[in-house]
Amino acid sequence: MAFSTSDMARRAAREIPEGAIVNLGIGLPTQVADYLPIGHAWLHSENGLLGMGPFPYEGEEDPNLINAGKQTVTVLPGGSTFDSASSFAMIRGGHVDLAILGAMQVSAAGDLANWAVPGGKVMGIGGAMDLASGCRRVIAMMQHVTKTGGHKLVHRCDYPLTAARVVALVITDLGVFEPTGEGFRLVELAPGVTRDEAVAATGAPLT
Repeated sequence: MAFSTSDMARRAAREIPEGAIVNLGIGLPTQVADYLPIGHAWLHSENGLLGMGPFPYEGEEDPNLINAGKQTVTVLPGGSTFDSASSFAMIRGGHVDLAILGAMQVSAAGDLANWAVPGGKVMGIGGAMDLASGCRRVIAMMQHVTKTGGHKLVHRCDYPLTAARVVALVITDLGVFEPTGEGFRLVELAPGVTRDEAVAATGAPLT
């Protein structure tokens, strides 16, 4: 047994302080919005939206309201839209408190790799570099190993870096981990996961 993606999203939501401005990356992190009480935090999207609400019900979608992943969203009362230049000025100026991003690899030093797999198809980096380096805190949300069982929490990334030494916390299907520089500190294990299983699945020392 391990964390489901819903469990991971619920756990990530616990890391969001009240009143924070938070950017949720595409993929797994978008699910975090489902576990935030209305009004707890301000969700930001780099395509120019602050105050993003839950996903709309089927039939109530507005194609003019989308997040960075092209998914239709809602806007909460008090929310606002603006151009992407203003949105990136918020990110680069350090005005976004937290980014929760997907990752392909995270190193023991907190390096983040989430935009390209060597030899694979590259779709473009989008706003990942800006978010990773401009937000005050970065949490990575990811599966612990690859589909073939390879390590994704590693001593040193061998995928192209998005940003160096930025990840404060990693939430995976096996638990919650903190990069220490030399390895990872085990913060919390998912239900049914043993420490030995987590050690075997991690490509760096686990303390």
